[in-house]
Amino acid sequence: MITETPLDKILMRTAGWMLAALWIVPLAYALWSAFHPAAFEARFDLTAPLTLENFVTAWGKAPFARYFLNTILLVTMVLTVQLVLCTLAAFAFARLEFPGKSLLFGLVLVQLLIMPDILLVENYRTMFRLGLVDTILAIGLPYFASGFAIFLLRQTFRTIPRELDEAARVEGCSLLGLLWRVYVPLGKPAMLAFGLVSVSHHWNNFLWPLVITNSVETRPLTVGLSIFATTDSGIEWAVINAATLMTSAPLLLGFLLFQRQFVQSFMRAGIK
Repeated sequence: MITETPLDKILMRTAGWMLAALWIVPLAYALWSAFHPAAFEARFDLTAPLTLENFVTAWGKAPFARYFLNTILLVTMVLTVQLVLCTLAAFAFARLEFPGKSLLFGLVLVQLLIMPDILLVENYRTMFRLGLVDTILAIGLPYFASGFAIFLLRQTFRTIPRELDEAARVEGCSLLGLLWRVYVPLGKPAMLAFGLVSVSHHWNNFLWPLVITNSVETRPLTVGLSIFATTDSGIEWAVINAATLMTSAPLLLGFLLFQRQFVQSFMRAGIK
Protein backbone atom coordinates (compact mmCIF):
# COMPACT_ATOMS: atom_id res chain seq x y z
CA MET A 1 0.00 0.00 0.00
CA ILE A 2 1.39 3.38 -1.06
CA THR A 3 1.09 6.21 1.45
CA GLU A 4 1.46 9.91 0.76
CA THR A 5 4.22 11.74 2.58
CA PRO A 6 3.94 15.43 3.59
CA LEU A 7 6.39 16.22 0.79
CA ASP A 8 4.14 14.51 -1.76
CA LYS A 9 1.19 16.61 -0.61
CA ILE A 10 3.22 19.80 -0.85
CA LEU A 11 4.37 18.92 -4.37
CA MET A 12 0.84 18.07 -5.48
CA ARG A 13 -0.56 21.32 -4.09
CA THR A 14 2.25 23.31 -5.67
CA ALA A 15 1.64 21.68 -9.03
CA GLY A 16 -2.07 22.36 -8.70
CA TRP A 17 -1.53 26.04 -7.95
CA MET A 18 0.90 26.35 -10.86
CA LEU A 19 -1.62 24.83 -13.27
CA ALA A 20 -4.34 27.09 -11.90
CA ALA A 21 -2.10 30.11 -12.43
CA LEU A 22 -1.35 29.07 -16.02
CA TRP A 23 -5.09 28.78 -16.64
CA ILE A 24 -6.10 32.03 -14.97
CA VAL A 25 -3.42 34.35 -16.41
CA PRO A 26 -4.88 34.62 -19.95
CA LEU A 27 -8.38 35.14 -18.53
CA ALA A 28 -7.11 37.78 -16.10
CA TYR A 29 -5.36 39.63 -18.93
CA ALA A 30 -8.51 39.49 -21.07
CA LEU A 31 -10.59 40.90 -18.21
CA TRP A 32 -8.07 43.67 -17.53
CA SER A 33 -7.69 44.81 -21.14
CA ALA A 34 -11.42 44.54 -21.92
CA PHE A 35 -12.47 46.83 -19.08
CA HIS A 36 -9.68 49.44 -19.48
CA PRO A 37 -8.72 51.87 -22.25
CA ALA A 38 -6.37 50.68 -24.97
CA ALA A 39 -3.51 52.68 -23.44
CA PHE A 40 -3.51 50.33 -20.44
CA GLU A 41 -3.80 47.00 -22.30
CA ALA A 42 -0.09 46.30 -21.73
CA ARG A 43 0.37 48.37 -18.59
CA PHE A 44 -0.96 47.31 -15.19
CA ASP A 45 -2.04 50.34 -13.19
CA LEU A 46 -4.49 50.11 -10.31
CA THR A 47 -5.52 53.72 -10.91
CA ALA A 48 -6.48 53.06 -14.55
CA PRO A 49 -10.08 54.08 -15.32
CA LEU A 50 -12.70 51.44 -16.02
CA THR A 51 -14.64 51.61 -19.27
CA LEU A 52 -17.20 49.67 -21.32
CA GLU A 53 -16.18 51.39 -24.55
CA ASN A 54 -14.32 48.30 -25.79
CA PHE A 55 -17.52 46.24 -25.65
CA VAL A 56 -19.49 48.94 -27.47
CA THR A 57 -16.80 49.16 -30.15
CA ALA A 58 -16.65 45.38 -30.61
CA TRP A 59 -20.45 45.07 -30.80
CA GLY A 60 -20.60 47.79 -33.43
CA LYS A 61 -17.81 46.47 -35.64
CA ALA A 62 -19.30 43.02 -36.26
CA PRO A 63 -22.81 41.49 -36.39
CA PHE A 64 -22.48 39.75 -33.03
CA ALA A 65 -26.25 39.79 -32.53
CA ARG A 66 -26.61 37.57 -35.60
CA TYR A 67 -23.73 35.37 -34.48
CA PHE A 68 -25.38 34.90 -31.07
CA LEU A 69 -28.70 34.03 -32.70
CA ASN A 70 -27.07 31.50 -35.03
CA THR A 71 -25.20 29.86 -32.15
CA ILE A 72 -28.26 29.66 -29.91
CA LEU A 73 -30.30 28.13 -32.75
CA LEU A 74 -27.49 25.66 -33.44
CA VAL A 75 -26.94 24.40 -29.89
CA THR A 76 -30.70 24.22 -29.22
CA MET A 77 -31.36 22.24 -32.39
CA VAL A 78 -28.47 19.84 -31.85
CA LEU A 79 -29.21 19.20 -28.18
CA THR A 80 -32.94 18.64 -28.78
CA VAL A 81 -32.36 16.11 -31.55
CA GLN A 82 -29.56 14.40 -29.62
CA LEU A 83 -31.71 13.94 -26.52
CA VAL A 84 -34.58 12.45 -28.53
CA LEU A 85 -32.53 10.11 -30.72
CA CYS A 86 -30.01 9.07 -28.07
CA THR A 87 -32.66 8.46 -25.39
CA LEU A 88 -34.52 6.11 -27.72
CA ALA A 89 -31.32 4.33 -28.74
CA ALA A 90 -30.06 4.05 -25.15
CA PHE A 91 -33.38 2.61 -23.99
CA ALA A 92 -33.29 0.02 -26.75
CA PHE A 93 -29.73 -1.02 -25.90
CA ALA A 94 -30.46 -1.12 -22.17
CA ARG A 95 -33.79 -2.92 -22.03
CA LEU A 96 -34.74 -4.48 -25.39
CA GLU A 97 -33.49 -7.64 -26.99
CA PHE A 98 -32.99 -7.75 -30.77
CA PRO A 99 -30.62 -9.44 -33.25
CA GLY A 100 -27.19 -7.83 -33.54
CA LYS A 101 -27.60 -5.77 -30.37
CA SER A 102 -24.00 -6.24 -29.19
CA LEU A 103 -22.57 -5.58 -32.64
CA LEU A 104 -24.58 -2.40 -33.07
CA PHE A 105 -23.60 -1.13 -29.64
CA GLY A 106 -19.97 -1.88 -30.49
CA LEU A 107 -20.32 0.32 -33.59
CA VAL A 108 -21.72 3.07 -31.38
CA LEU A 109 -18.64 2.84 -29.16
CA VAL A 110 -16.39 3.01 -32.23
CA GLN A 111 -17.78 6.49 -32.83
CA LEU A 112 -16.13 7.57 -29.59
CA LEU A 113 -12.75 6.60 -31.04
CA ILE A 114 -13.10 8.58 -34.29
CA MET A 115 -12.08 12.22 -34.29
CA PRO A 116 -14.71 14.37 -36.06
CA ASP A 117 -11.95 16.20 -37.97
CA ILE A 118 -11.20 13.00 -39.90
CA LEU A 119 -14.66 13.17 -41.50
CA LEU A 120 -14.53 16.81 -42.59
CA VAL A 121 -14.13 16.12 -46.30
CA GLU A 122 -16.75 13.36 -46.42
CA ASN A 123 -19.21 15.39 -44.36
CA TYR A 124 -18.76 18.35 -46.70
CA ARG A 125 -19.42 16.14 -49.72
CA THR A 126 -22.58 14.83 -48.09
CA MET A 127 -23.85 18.34 -47.28
CA PHE A 128 -23.05 19.47 -50.82
CA ARG A 129 -25.07 16.61 -52.29
CA LEU A 130 -27.97 17.43 -49.98
CA GLY A 131 -27.79 21.12 -50.93
CA LEU A 132 -27.22 22.17 -47.32
CA VAL A 133 -23.88 23.98 -47.62
CA ASP A 134 -23.88 27.31 -45.75
CA THR A 135 -26.86 26.46 -43.52
CA ILE A 136 -27.20 26.08 -39.77
CA LEU A 137 -28.67 22.61 -40.34
CA ALA A 138 -25.45 21.54 -42.07
CA ILE A 139 -23.41 22.55 -39.02
CA GLY A 140 -25.46 20.41 -36.65
CA LEU A 141 -26.48 17.45 -38.82
CA PRO A 142 -23.26 15.39 -38.41
CA TYR A 143 -23.65 15.61 -34.62
CA PHE A 144 -27.31 14.58 -34.29
CA ALA A 145 -26.36 11.06 -33.18
CA SER A 146 -23.91 11.07 -30.27
CA GLY A 147 -22.15 7.87 -29.26
CA PHE A 148 -21.22 9.44 -25.92
CA ALA A 149 -24.85 10.29 -25.13
CA ILE A 150 -26.03 6.79 -26.06
CA PHE A 151 -23.36 5.19 -23.89
CA LEU A 152 -23.98 7.52 -20.94
CA LEU A 153 -27.77 7.07 -20.99
CA ARG A 154 -27.54 3.33 -21.58
CA GLN A 155 -25.37 2.94 -18.49
CA THR A 156 -27.83 5.06 -16.51
CA PHE A 157 -30.87 3.12 -17.71
CA ARG A 158 -29.21 -0.19 -16.83
CA THR A 159 -29.05 0.86 -13.17
CA ILE A 160 -32.84 1.32 -13.00
CA PRO A 161 -34.49 -1.74 -11.31
CA ARG A 162 -36.52 -3.90 -13.68
CA GLU A 163 -39.25 -4.10 -11.02
CA LEU A 164 -40.22 -0.57 -12.04
CA ASP A 165 -40.71 -1.83 -15.61
CA GLU A 166 -43.01 -4.58 -14.44
CA ALA A 167 -44.99 -2.24 -12.18
CA ALA A 168 -45.46 0.27 -15.01
CA ARG A 169 -46.54 -2.41 -17.48
CA VAL A 170 -49.06 -3.76 -14.95
CA GLU A 171 -50.49 -0.23 -14.77
CA GLY A 172 -51.00 -0.33 -18.54
CA CYS A 173 -47.98 1.68 -19.75
CA SER A 174 -46.90 1.10 -23.32
CA LEU A 175 -43.22 0.81 -24.22
CA LEU A 176 -42.97 4.53 -25.01
CA GLY A 177 -45.02 5.31 -21.91
CA LEU A 178 -42.56 3.29 -19.84
CA LEU A 179 -39.68 5.28 -21.33
CA TRP A 180 -41.38 8.64 -20.77
CA ARG A 181 -42.80 8.01 -17.28
CA VAL A 182 -40.03 5.92 -15.70
CA TYR A 183 -36.72 6.14 -17.53
CA VAL A 184 -36.68 9.78 -18.60
CA PRO A 185 -37.40 11.17 -15.09
CA LEU A 186 -34.78 8.89 -13.51
CA GLY A 187 -32.28 9.68 -16.26
CA LYS A 188 -32.50 13.46 -15.91
CA PRO A 189 -29.17 13.80 -14.03
CA ALA A 190 -27.31 12.08 -16.88
CA MET A 191 -29.23 14.10 -19.45
CA LEU A 192 -28.28 17.31 -17.67
CA ALA A 193 -24.64 16.27 -17.60
CA PHE A 194 -24.65 15.46 -21.30
CA GLY A 195 -26.59 18.63 -22.10
CA LEU A 196 -23.91 20.78 -20.51
CA VAL A 197 -21.17 18.94 -22.40
CA SER A 198 -23.06 19.18 -25.70
CA VAL A 199 -23.84 22.88 -25.39
CA SER A 200 -20.25 23.66 -24.42
CA HIS A 201 -18.84 21.67 -27.32
CA HIS A 202 -21.07 23.11 -30.03
CA TRP A 203 -20.84 26.63 -28.64
CA ASN A 204 -17.03 26.39 -29.00
CA ASN A 205 -16.86 24.25 -32.14
CA PHE A 206 -14.81 26.03 -34.78
CA LEU A 207 -13.31 23.93 -37.58
CA TRP A 208 -16.45 22.34 -39.04
CA PRO A 209 -18.53 25.57 -38.94
CA LEU A 210 -15.60 27.38 -40.58
CA VAL A 211 -15.56 24.86 -43.43
CA ILE A 212 -19.31 24.61 -44.04
CA THR A 213 -20.39 28.28 -43.67
CA ASN A 214 -19.73 31.20 -45.98
CA SER A 215 -22.06 34.02 -44.89
CA VAL A 216 -22.98 36.10 -41.87
CA GLU A 217 -26.46 34.57 -41.87
CA THR A 218 -25.07 31.16 -40.85
CA ARG A 219 -21.79 31.79 -39.03
CA PRO A 220 -21.71 30.93 -35.30
CA LEU A 221 -19.84 32.95 -32.71
CA THR A 222 -16.55 31.08 -33.00
CA VAL A 223 -16.19 31.72 -36.73
CA GLY A 224 -17.47 35.27 -36.45
CA LEU A 225 -15.02 36.06 -33.65
CA SER A 226 -12.14 34.60 -35.66
CA ILE A 227 -12.94 36.75 -38.69
CA PHE A 228 -13.45 39.81 -36.49
CA ALA A 229 -10.12 39.33 -34.74
CA THR A 230 -8.14 38.91 -37.96
CA THR A 231 -9.70 41.50 -40.26
CA ASP A 232 -11.94 43.99 -38.49
CA SER A 233 -10.02 45.16 -35.46
CA GLY A 234 -6.36 44.81 -36.41
CA ILE A 235 -4.23 44.64 -33.28
CA GLU A 236 -6.67 46.36 -30.91
CA TRP A 237 -6.29 43.74 -28.20
CA ALA A 238 -8.63 45.55 -25.82
CA VAL A 239 -11.44 45.34 -28.37
CA ILE A 240 -10.60 41.76 -29.33
CA ASN A 241 -10.58 40.66 -25.68
CA ALA A 242 -13.88 42.44 -25.09
CA ALA A 243 -15.40 40.51 -27.99
CA THR A 244 -13.91 37.27 -26.66
CA LEU A 245 -15.45 37.86 -23.24
CA MET A 246 -18.83 38.61 -24.83
CA THR A 247 -18.84 35.33 -26.72
CA SER A 248 -17.59 33.21 -23.81
CA ALA A 249 -19.57 34.89 -21.02
CA PRO A 250 -22.70 32.68 -21.39
CA LEU A 251 -20.61 29.51 -20.97
CA LEU A 252 -18.64 30.90 -18.05
CA LEU A 253 -21.84 32.03 -16.35
CA GLY A 254 -23.51 28.69 -16.99
CA PHE A 255 -20.54 26.81 -15.55
CA LEU A 256 -20.49 28.95 -12.43
CA LEU A 257 -24.22 28.49 -11.90
CA PHE A 258 -24.41 24.76 -12.63
CA GLN A 259 -20.98 23.40 -11.71
CA ARG A 260 -22.32 21.54 -8.67
CA GLN A 261 -25.19 19.98 -10.65
CA PHE A 262 -22.74 19.12 -13.42
CA VAL A 263 -20.43 17.17 -11.12
CA GLN A 264 -23.31 15.49 -9.29
CA SER A 265 -24.89 14.46 -12.59
CA PHE A 266 -21.81 12.53 -13.63
CA MET A 267 -21.50 10.99 -10.18
CA ARG A 268 -25.08 9.74 -10.42
CA ALA A 269 -24.82 8.64 -14.01
CA GLY A 270 -23.96 5.11 -12.98
CA ILE A 271 -20.99 4.44 -15.26
CA LYS A 272 -19.73 1.07 -14.11
